[in-house]
This record gives sequence, structure tokens and C-alpha cells, in this order.
Amino acid sequence: PILGVGVLLCVPFRAVELAAMPHYPDEIEYSEKYNDDDYEYRHVILTKHIAKEMFKVTAGKRLLEEDEWRKLGVTQSRGWGHYEIHRPEPHILLFRRALGTDPNTGKPK
Repeated sequence: PILGVGVLLCVPFRAVELAAMPHYPDEIEYSEKYNDDDYEYRHVILTKHIAKEMFKVTAGKRLLEEDEWRKLGVTQSRGWGHYEIHRPEPHILLFRRALGTDPNTGKPK
């Protein structure tokens, strides 16, 4: 019975450990777009290799400029801006642009 208790106690700790591991896709992943009253949003999940390249540029301490995220291989229409660093998962880039932005020019309508 004591061994059984020890085994049961280990399972939740292992589950927490696995839940804390970041998900790195094999290729860059793009979310569907979602919006509020002012902006449309999307998030982009970087591969482990690309995330390491990003950290070389930013040290995880600043937002990426458009030319920087494009050099990393992120492809999306014009007008998107990297607007926030999600500290628990900095390999997930959060983007937004004003609603009604022209995707060809990047200019708000």
C-alpha cells in the first residue's frame, strides 16, 4: 500500500512537468485570425531552431520589427505588428493589426 501511494503521488508531479514543457512545432504554425472591436490578432508558433535564432537577435527582451520576423521565415500579409511578448512562451509571437487594414499595402482604411 505504501508503494501504491508513492506511485500515485508521482503521477501528478510528472503531469505538471510535462505540461510545463513548451510545444515546438516541426514547421512555423499560424493561428486563425481573431478580433476585438479595434484589432485583428493572430499568433505564430516558432520552431525550436527559429526560436533560438530569434533569441540571438532580441535576447527575449524586445519586440521584433517586421524585417526581423520576416527574416526568421514568418510570412503573412502586410500590416501585422509584433505587439507583445508572452513571457511563459516567448517562442509564440503575438501579432495584431488595425481592423480594416489593407493586406496588400499594410495601411489602415
